[in-house]
Amino acid sequence: MRFKLSLFAVVLLVIPGGAAAESLQPLDVFELEWASDPRISPDGERIVYVRNSMDVMTDRTRGRLWILDIDGTHHRPLTRGDAREGSPRWSPDGTRLLYVAGEEGTPQLWVRYMDSGQVARLTQLTRAPGGLSWSPDGSRIAFTMLVPEQPEPFVKPPKKPEGATWADPPRVIRKMLYRADGSGFREDAYRQIFLLGAEGGTPRQITDGPYDHGTPVWTPDSKQLVFSANRREDRDDQPRNSELYVVSVGGGEPRQLTDRYGPDGSPAVSRNGKWLAWTGYDDRHQGYQRSRLYVMQIDGSGRREIAADFARSIQAPRWSADGKSIFFQYNDRGNGKIGRVKLSGTSDELASDRGGSIGRPYGGGTYTLSTNDRFAYTWTRPDAPAEVAVGGVDRPGRLTRLNDDLLPHRDLAAVEEIWFESSHDGRRVQGWLAKPPGFDPSKSYPLILEIHGGPFANYGDRFSAEVQLYAAAGYVVLYINPRGSTSYGEEFGNLIHHAYPGHDYDDLMSGVDAVIARGYVDEERLFVTGGSGGGVLTAWIVGKTDRFRAAVVAKPVIHWTSFVLTADMYNVFWKYWFPGPPWEHLEHYWKRSPLSLVGNVTTPTMLLTGEEDWRTPIAESEQYYQALQIRGVESALVRIPGASHGIASRPSRLIAKVAHILEWFEMHDSGEERND
Repeated sequence: MRFKLSLFAVVLLVIPGGAAAESLQPLDVFELEWASDPRISPDGERIVYVRNSMDVMTDRTRGRLWILDIDGTHHRPLTRGDAREGSPRWSPDGTRLLYVAGEEGTPQLWVRYMDSGQVARLTQLTRAPGGLSWSPDGSRIAFTMLVPEQPEPFVKPPKKPEGATWADPPRVIRKMLYRADGSGFREDAYRQIFLLGAEGGTPRQITDGPYDHGTPVWTPDSKQLVFSANRREDRDDQPRNSELYVVSVGGGEPRQLTDRYGPDGSPAVSRNGKWLAWTGYDDRHQGYQRSRLYVMQIDGSGRREIAADFARSIQAPRWSADGKSIFFQYNDRGNGKIGRVKLSGTSDELASDRGGSIGRPYGGGTYTLSTNDRFAYTWTRPDAPAEVAVGGVDRPGRLTRLNDDLLPHRDLAAVEEIWFESSHDGRRVQGWLAKPPGFDPSKSYPLILEIHGGPFANYGDRFSAEVQLYAAAGYVVLYINPRGSTSYGEEFGNLIHHAYPGHDYDDLMSGVDAVIARGYVDEERLFVTGGSGGGVLTAWIVGKTDRFRAAVVAKPVIHWTSFVLTADMYNVFWKYWFPGPPWEHLEHYWKRSPLSLVGNVTTPTMLLTGEEDWRTPIAESEQYYQALQIRGVESALVRIPGASHGIASRPSRLIAKVAHILEWFEMHDSGEERND
């Protein structure tokens, strides 16, 4: 007799001491909290961060500012308002805290005086501010904001009679980039840099033109701002060819500091004002290119690469107090880390387990640096969403425990790191196994292969609500970083350059075989799912093998030609992922499309995509579903209203996604008794 474990069932397990612990439940998603944007004070003594939670009544994520000392004491809320709060930024002397807040209408800039607790609203902006930065003398604030243009109408319609109701006018599109996933049609607006007095007033715009400008960074004399931008006339056709610029706070034409073909960004000015560090690379139109670290004098002379032999992408450089080394963050073998490199090129690891994702075990997270080289960062492990941690002190490590009211009372999946050899070339591949609560290796379990997207991204030993819910339903969950994944170096990442999907299939199947060889997975009860790039690989897998009982293909690309010609970032995809446009390489595009293998598919397959997804438009899922229907393959199409590519951006959608996947798998299980 079949035992069916519903996602919404409560599973009780006995834990030491005789207490009963439930496995993680769907509604627990609303109880999870996590830290983001930790900002250490200039003196390194306090940390302000955004404490994120989910509102079950509004189905939205909320952020509140909290503060604590670096030893973890005096942990308390900093504000008591009902508005969403974020982007905390300490003034250089640590006496004030700038932040963004707003519930209804446009978010505004606010300042809190740390001695008295008084707050003041600084702005009455018509658009949301971003890229906040205090001047070193504390007298001004730089930020970025969208500034709309007023283009001439394409046609001038006749004036309608007073009180008449006419249809909305046609939308005339003449730009290359006209739509963006998550926000829809782009308006005619560009991100400009503004200056504001520390006591508020009217912001003054100091850049202009049809260009988006990055977060401004001050020079120590508070007289200039350094930023990254792509100010080329062909910027849409050359999306990665940005440069560094410097502009006077008095305005005027920005002066260009770099001139190579490729991206230049993340500028950081040394504390003596003599040197500038930044990241970038010489663009070779490869799918994956690691970000490298450079320094030059502030006038643009003396350029050189630092740590050229460091094999991982370097991000977010920050100068040390003495100016002799640079802090940075990077990913290594599925783990987020913080490092430091001397100007001589030697480097060392300072902290690991940096992360910030909540739904699936992707990378993320940030760090900030004080004037005495202490740093705060977001820390995560498979059993803990992002927490605040500190480094560069005698006792570095985790400071907060935001989920101690929930997770100690849930029996979570234990996560184990595994390595195995690919059947294609013997290359070692890394993965992780999440085992169901109460796991008994003498029993036999069904397995879910969960595949990451990107494809140039990585999973790792980080918290994942989705993986935990799959395991709570009784599955062993396998997730792998096949070839093409980041955090293993440029050569590994580019094994799928102009060849995706390809031998990453062999890596994934080898991982499944390695787990089956352990003896506790029933090879007749295998299931597979993945989203975005993982959706591509899931559809590719069922076109090449029938070993899986069921598959869920989430937000996939099914036909590379239709994808390149409908996706929001088509100016990147055709140039970096393919040898040329589709009409010049039709056979190449077709051979790499899962649709080319649909004639082989017998596996029951569900498609799941947001109806407002412009990264992998839902037409990709529709054509695969209709092809499966024509062939008579058992299939289903799940359309998620209002959802963009980030389906799990609202808590209920994360729950719904997992529920639909598990229901499809349970429908097609072998009928054997499920272990509890």
